[in-house]
Amino acid sequence: MSITDWPETERPRERMLRHGARALSDAELLAILLRTGQPGASAVDQGRLLIRRFGSLNGVFAAEHRVFVGLPGMGQAKYAQMQAVQEILCRLAVEQLQRIDLLDSPEAVRHYLSHWLRRSDVEIFVALFLDNSNHLIASEQLAQGTVSETRVYPREVARRALMHNATSVIVAHNHPSGRASFSEADIRLTQMLRQALELLEIRLLDHFVIAGHEVLSLAERGKL
Repeated sequence: MSITDWPETERPRERMLRHGARALSDAELLAILLRTGQPGASAVDQGRLLIRRFGSLNGVFAAEHRVFVGLPGMGQAKYAQMQAVQEILCRLAVEQLQRIDLLDSPEAVRHYLSHWLRRSDVEIFVALFLDNSNHLIASEQLAQGTVSETRVYPREVARRALMHNATSVIVAHNHPSGRASFSEADIRLTQMLRQALELLEIRLLDHFVIAGHEVLSLAERGKL
């Protein structure tokens, strides 16, 4: 039965308008985003399929392109919708970070970096540039590599920090393999970055590694 044939009180969109988005299940929220199902399956059924296949909402939005579009009833248009939601969430997070003191909001920083970096299936290196009030000036991807490594030049991080007139920097990279640990190369790079930035009177506040849903802080491990 199509959702349009359901009683109005049971339709996800009408329920959300009446009771708010929090009243809906994960599958119902996905149904509103997907809009349509397929023959024999409503949009809510499609939402349930995605949750079962990928385990959670995080899993759905982190799904690989080829896997997502290969599922029954999915395709390029629905994948594009999911990617658009991801990007909107990232941009909302940036707006939030620009309004708060990042040193007082470490979880907001972790959430933003995790949401950004865990989507990539190759290793990328990013930097957050902060002003003297610890507000975000800009966030940039500075390097991209392979599934196992990327090459980062401290002079490029320093150059971008000067361009933004930043007084401090937070850097991060991901481990697409899911390996939740810092390598010796990560530690050496961090020390080189810290020394290069110190010459310019710019502080390196932290270096994060994103591995799946884990976020590791080198500063917390006393390695900065």
